[in-house]
Amino acid sequence: MVARGAEFVNAQNLELVAKFLGLDGTGHTPLPPEVLFARMGKILRAAQRYIRQIPNDKIALSATHNRDRPIRLLCHHIFCIGEAHLECAVNGRAYENNLTSKKLADGTFTTGDEIARYGDEIIARLEQWWKSVNGGKFQQQIETFYGPISLHQLLERSTWHPAQHARQLMAVLESFGIEPDGRLTAEDLAGLPLPERLWE
Repeated sequence: MVARGAEFVNAQNLELVAKFLGLDGTGHTPLPPEVLFARMGKILRAAQRYIRQIPNDKIALSATHNRDRPIRLLCHHIFCIGEAHLECAVNGRAYENNLTSKKLADGTFTTGDEIARYGDEIIARLEQWWKSVNGGKFQQQIETFYGPISLHQLLERSTWHPAQHARQLMAVLESFGIEPDGRLTAEDLAGLPLPERLWE
């Protein structure tokens, strides 16, 4: 939250924060939808490769020292972001945190290969959505827990958010002494509003 006296806005939408503070926008211009969608596919496929490299005996370990989040949950979350995108863009649901942060039942998603196969389902559904979406729809408004955004903005969020977690997975692999299979490059991530720090 950003507050001024008794007024406040949710800091998830930086354009609203800029307007709230009397600024003329953030200066950020989202990449075109077709570029974002291509990046999303590349990022999700990279995440699948990294997930398959996680040793099965380490997948229940915490991904980071500063948060109790098992690696398998972080990996599953990457594709939940895509599933949440579809729920909002196709089924008209409001974007809520619980759409992307699902609990995993014991004994499920216990291997990288199983999680990557879930990713295959989500990627296939995203590709089907892309084939059917009308270019004019990208100004369509989506309700979120931090205020209304356009479908274009949702697509950007659904691209940079898994990109941030893919970056984290590369760091997890490195901590195990494993070279990530096909690193995402600065060019792959250029133009996405990613946090500066890895574990933000």
